[in-house]
Amino acid sequence: MYVAVKGGERAIDNAHRLLAHQRRGERAVPEISLEQISEQLSLGVDRVMVEGSLYDRELAALAIKQARGDLIEAIFLLRAFRATLPRFGVTLPLDTGAMAVRRRISSTFKDIPGGQILGPTFDYTHRLLDPQLAESSEPEAPATGVVANEPMPRVTDILGRDGLIEPSPAADDDAPVGDLTREPLSFPAERDLRLQNLARGDEGFLLSLAYSSQRGYGRNHPFAGEIRFGEVELEFFAEDAGFSVPLGPIALTECQMVNQFKGSATEAPCFTRGYGLAFGQSERKAMAMALVDRALRARELGEEAEAPAQDEEFVMSHSDNVQATGFVEHLKLPHYVDFQSELGLLRRLRQDFEDRAADAPLQEAAE
Repeated sequence: MYVAVKGGERAIDNAHRLLAHQRRGERAVPEISLEQISEQLSLGVDRVMVEGSLYDRELAALAIKQARGDLIEAIFLLRAFRATLPRFGVTLPLDTGAMAVRRRISSTFKDIPGGQILGPTFDYTHRLLDPQLAESSEPEAPATGVVANEPMPRVTDILGRDGLIEPSPAADDDAPVGDLTREPLSFPAERDLRLQNLARGDEGFLLSLAYSSQRGYGRNHPFAGEIRFGEVELEFFAEDAGFSVPLGPIALTECQMVNQFKGSATEAPCFTRGYGLAFGQSERKAMAMALVDRALRARELGEEAEAPAQDEEFVMSHSDNVQATGFVEHLKLPHYVDFQSELGLLRRLRQDFEDRAADAPLQEAAE
């Protein structure tokens, strides 16, 4: 990561004061609170938590406020804070099948056990500016109903019972799980590291890769098997007590993508899987993550890796927006010595070019 290491101390202090002034904005306008950011800019908060790798709405809201709404800068702030926190242990695997669902849709079956739940979504809104939002207003209360106790099995589990989709890739319980926050990235990378990388990766970058895979750069023909959003109980196994302790619910978005697979000499044709999981309501991120996850499984499924989305080194080395921002923004730092060296070299090359051009007629005359 490149950060500023030089500069006039007085100029930097003044820049910080000006930044604070600009952040506050017009003093006659009430200052925005963290509660307002968390409640009314919730999707931005969700993105910062996902890519900042820290589930804390208040801290994510604080980072957004400090960053003046620059979500990548807010992600940087949240990651920097996360790096100072101690680690007490690892939670138990989540059971998203037991999710308290707020939204659940499938584009593969019209009728699914538990039903389709549209929930809060922009999918069916008219993309027209609402002038009523320019003033304070009270929206109509949402409709309510009786909560059904009908189970909501995953759509991929339904396909799996008929053998129409590959089994969910099983992990070795005894194998250590990689941790990108503590270990350097290395290749080839297993799926645990790839999914961690995609979860922390920039949403826009993943969205572009996912789009490319749908347009033929990766032979990816997907169906949204299921997208669900809701709360899942988080549990931690306390070794001293000898049993698991509930830590409370967290909001998650899960996407199971169903993809075509023509089979091979040893395997019958079947559907394959792509998986995405993100904090909060982050459907675009979870879907893009699932598409890229499937593309990165090309080697595992015996497919030729020809497209950018299938190249794990390319994807994983360039998906992190904090690292990318640092590498791009370091160009704003002083490079006077380097540039003067390049300038001197360019002048010498141009002089050599001009000398050769001047000598050419003389050589032709001599011949």
